[in-house]
Formats: sequence, C-alpha cells, structure tokens
Amino acid sequence: MDLRGCRIAGVGSYVPEEVLTNADLEKIVDTSDEWIVSHTGIRERRVIPDDQNTSDLAAEASRRALDDAGVQADQVQLIIAATVTSDTVFPGTSAILEHKLGAKRAATFDLVTGCTGFVDGIVTGAQFIQTGAYDRVLVVAAEALTRITNWTDRSTCVLFGDGAGAAVLEPTDPGAGLLGYAMDTQGFAGEHLCIPSSGSAWPPDEKAIAEHATKLYMNGHEIFKMAVRGVPYIARKAMKNAGITEEDVDWVVMHQANQRILDAAADRLHIAPEKVISNLERYGNTSAASMGIALDELYRDGRLQNGQHVLMVGFGAGFCLAGAVIRWDK
Repeated sequence: MDLRGCRIAGVGSYVPEEVLTNADLEKIVDTSDEWIVSHTGIRERRVIPDDQNTSDLAAEASRRALDDAGVQADQVQLIIAATVTSDTVFPGTSAILEHKLGAKRAATFDLVTGCTGFVDGIVTGAQFIQTGAYDRVLVVAAEALTRITNWTDRSTCVLFGDGAGAAVLEPTDPGAGLLGYAMDTQGFAGEHLCIPSSGSAWPPDEKAIAEHATKLYMNGHEIFKMAVRGVPYIARKAMKNAGITEEDVDWVVMHQANQRILDAAADRLHIAPEKVISNLERYGNTSAASMGIALDELYRDGRLQNGQHVLMVGFGAGFCLAGAVIRWDK
C-alpha cells in the first residue's frame, strides 16, 4: 500500500492571562530572580484561573488551529490529546474536548507521555492520515501544571506554567510534511519524574497529601543529565530516518524545559543557537504543550516558511524521548 504524506494544515496555541513572575515567587519560597534565570532561563510563567480546567486551555488552542486550517470542528475525524493533567482520570481530556468543540464525528484518545506529548501526538496522528484511515486529525497538547506543583519545593515550583498548543493534520503529497521520526523510552528512569501517589500503586491518602506525594516530583539533576545525552541521540535518529542532516535543519523546536539544555543540545548537534527556538523565558516549562506553543509562535511571527525543515525534539517523564522532522508545507 502506498502511503500518503501528512502535513500540518493549521496551528494554534493559548496561554492563560495571569502571569507569575520570579519576583512573585520570591515572596512564597526561598529563591531569587537571579538564581532562577541563571539556572533555568525562566523569568515568568502563566497560571490557569480557578474557573478553568486543562480542557478549556485545549479547546481555545484547538479553535485557533482549526480556524488557521479553515476547518470546522465537525469535520475532524480524530482528536488526540496529550496531557498529564487531565480534568479527571477518566473520561480523558480528548473526550471532554470533543464535546466542547462540537466535534461530533470524532473518535478520541489521550496520550500520557509528558513532555514528549505534542510530537508523540503528531507522529501518532500521522499514521491515520498516511494509511488513509482518516483525512483530518486534531492533535492538542495542554497542561495545567500549576495544579500539580509542590509550592514548597523551591527546586521545582519555579519551573512550571500552564498552556496549550494544537495542530490540524491533513494529507499531502509524499515527500512533504512529516518526513521521519524516532521514539524511545528508558523506563528504568521513570522514578525521576513522576507523581508518586496518583494511581493504583499508591492511591492518594492522608499520608500522601501530608508528604506532598500527590504533587509532581522531579530529580532535576538526573533528568538534566539524561536530557543532555538523550536529545542529540533521538534527534540524529529522527534526521537519519527523514533522510536529512544537521545542515538541512532550518529550525529546532524542542521541549522548553531549561535554557541550558537547549544550549547544550544545539552545541552537541552542531546547529546554530539562533535556529533553536526558545520561549521559556516567558512561559516556563509547560510540559506537553511547550512544543506546540513554540511552533505556533514560530509560524505566526513569519519566521517559518514553506519548504523549511523543522526538527522537533521532546524528552520527559517515562523517561521518554521523541523526535520528528517536518518539511513545512502549509
């Protein structure tokens, strides 16, 4: 069977209006603006209001992507939602989103792969497009990380923000759109980034709440080391599968976790730093949403042009890695 190509036909993103600055954090935890900026590159992040949930962020980003693609919600055949902060354990965010958008023809499922979620969603959705199973897929990554942040842990509470990014996938000619990808998981390191009490292994109880075990835990030192090693590995594998080299890359859209990781990856991949998109100064780490937000901004401000190659690279909970190369065709 001949496979079709799969392109991104529309993109959109959304972040809440409330801004939490480093100066604000200085008032609630033992930290400083200088320390946060020097160690992470983050100056501020967005916080979801009490009257919104993750699905609301996802819905707004999705509407913007659908509008950009010129597609009505009832034309979408599949919705893939990537999030670790679903409104409820079940039903999934994708099902809630189907209702909020009025996407009455759509099948739905969620991906719970953390910070690789957006690129995982693109790769997964492309399989349905390329085989001809569906002609229109909506991928949305949304997170309300401030809802699971341990505000007493100064090493992690400075990192996270809320937001959503979305993309509409459609068929295109072979050789355009998604050119290749690579995915990998190193499950032995899963304990370094998790919510210890969040499922059947340790159902939330009074002990878990008292110990902040129902909130996000991260061993930042280990995650940093694995990311610095893992990003070049998965990026090169994705480029090889796409049939391109570092010289062919026009833009790198990486998970926005830490500026030092972005800089180290650019150095190890021998890609000019100015090609590596960074917006974490304004949004912090938005997990699965970060690459979707960054891609949307790259497109909206006119830097991303047809025919250019975008290397997308994600890393996070699991420990998961994912890379994809897209020849922009919009």
